Amino acid sequence: MPDEFARLTPLAFVRVPIEGVVGVALVLVVPARWRRLAAGTAGAVLGVLTVLKVMDIGFDAVLVRPFDLVLDWPLLRPAVEFVSGSAGPAGAIGAVIVVVLLTAGVVVLMALAAVRLSRVAVRHDRKAAGVAAVLGVTWAVCAAFGVRFVDGVPVASGSAAVLAYDHARAVRTSLNDKKEFAKASAVDAFRNTPNDKLLTGLRDKNVLLAFVESYGRSAVESPQYAPGVDPVLDDGTRRLRAAGFSARSGWLTSPTAGGGSWLAHSTLLSGLWVDNQQRYRTLVNSDRLTLNQAFHRASARTVALMPAITRAWPEGSFYGYDKVYDYRNLGYKGSRFSFATMPDQYTLSFFQRTELARKDHGPVMAETALVSSHAPWASIPRLVPWDAVGDGTVFKDMGKGYDAPWPSGGRMRDEYRKSIEYTLNTLVSYVETYGDDDTVLVFLGDHQPAPLITGAGASRDVPITIVAKDKAVLDKVSGWGWQDGLRPARNSPVWPMSAFRDRFLTAFGG
Repeated sequence: MPDEFARLTPLAFVRVPIEGVVGVALVLVVPARWRRLAAGTAGAVLGVLTVLKVMDIGFDAVLVRPFDLVLDWPLLRPAVEFVSGSAGPAGAIGAVIVVVLLTAGVVVLMALAAVRLSRVAVRHDRKAAGVAAVLGVTWAVCAAFGVRFVDGVPVASGSAAVLAYDHARAVRTSLNDKKEFAKASAVDAFRNTPNDKLLTGLRDKNVLLAFVESYGRSAVESPQYAPGVDPVLDDGTRRLRAAGFSARSGWLTSPTAGGGSWLAHSTLLSGLWVDNQQRYRTLVNSDRLTLNQAFHRASARTVALMPAITRAWPEGSFYGYDKVYDYRNLGYKGSRFSFATMPDQYTLSFFQRTELARKDHGPVMAETALVSSHAPWASIPRLVPWDAVGDGTVFKDMGKGYDAPWPSGGRMRDEYRKSIEYTLNTLVSYVETYGDDDTVLVFLGDHQPAPLITGAGASRDVPITIVAKDKAVLDKVSGWGWQDGLRPARNSPVWPMSAFRDRFLTAFGG
């Protein structure tokens, strides 16, 4: 079985597995008293490897990487929560039960099948030995000439052995990863920067840092999405220019793809490459200076607007927020939109009336995760007049009429594009309506969507844009080589997302 979802075709199974050939040979030479145990053990191991390969296929289809035996177990909980949020609690419980039964069943039945086949091979030992010899020669010839019926899937297969070796090597790397991350995090050029030297170029500004869910390079450049998304960006540039705002845009490479938004958030805010859950846990239990903390030390009020967080979030104290708004205290009275607990427009409206509408407020730095473009894109809100948003009851009947929590493949891609267009239009409209001389908006994608949306081989690049009315703000980043407007050029610089914190603090520092 291939280890990539895109290669799971009937011809991909026309292969000669060397492990099977060797297995038959061993069964024929192992003493009878050990044969049953050897066959059963080999079958159970093969069952475990099969489950592992299915995990690899699933992770490749969603997160564009194989499953990590050491670091990925904590992701199972958010996976169940995602299914619950998009298909309901009953769907999540049913999925867990099915997965557990299938996992146990594959291992047990594979062991029993191996024992049965060993008996068949012994009863027909001469024929079995002859077939094994022919298949061994066939394997060697196909390996020598690189024969394959499907691109990337050779007929001479050693995939089970390679799978075991690759994961064993990955286990060693993952076990050493904590030490490597600790070494990297010990270096921080800004840890001891005096407060009066931090972010002097943004004093008295209200800075909104917005992560747009699944807003990746493919949305801007793919022939399937660019004809819809690019006009929104170009029209937004014109609209903002008419309102007195300018923008600069570039690219960042995210540490994740398909999911794991919190890894991207922590990477950008900490200046460290956080690409797994172990690094994330280590980071949020450290004293690393984040962008939020830098703004706090520069005398700004720091807030978070996290509509997808539905329970206690102790990480908020690490980031240095003065106030965290989540689903429980955002006051939303409308309906959910599949996974998204509320429309992006409501989140921004709440921020405006709660934090910026007060006449006595000082400078505010807010971070938000906008989730209307989160998978599965089953229902998307519409923009309403900003003075009609209120407590969100205006959104109560939107999104009805969808007959399934997951749209079909072709429609899902259309809905993905529409969701990105919705959030981009919402951000532009927000700045048009409420922006002033002290407004600075930084918005970016957290990661690319899954390969089902991007296609195979997509990069991990995401767009990033800075919008401001004050010319002095964008002058600070004039040397970055970013493109004017909301749409980054194809040849705009690409930085690791972990490089942004230091570049930003340097550009706007004293």
